[in-house]
Amino acid sequence: MDGDIFSGIGNGTQVDTKVLQTFHKSFVQVQNLLDQNRLLINEINQNHESKIPDNLNRNVGLIRELNNNIRRVVDLYSDLSSSFAKSVEASSEAESAGTLKSDGKASQKRIRYG
Repeated sequence: MDGDIFSGIGNGTQVDTKVLQTFHKSFVQVQNLLDQNRLLINEINQNHESKIPDNLNRNVGLIRELNNNIRRVVDLYSDLSSSFAKSVEASSEAESAGTLKSDGKASQKRIRYG
């Protein structure tokens, strides 16, 4: 990391540290939910194999919890996608207006067409 800017995504797009922290936080949440889902699936399978009525009844709640977790994972990925698109858009706008060199001075970038 170079100060508050991380360069190295794609073709040198600059991404703010805050954006990276948000991504990291979201990915940690997703991983925790996926780990929890793995445990739920294992318990559901064990209950199903046991064929004990109480265990089968318990599976109803476990499957609901699993579905809710999956919904939360989808929402987190959706938010991540949206955040990433916004950060790339903001970075592109900043790049087209000029970029900051490491010495803090703005430099214009020529765009070639054709």
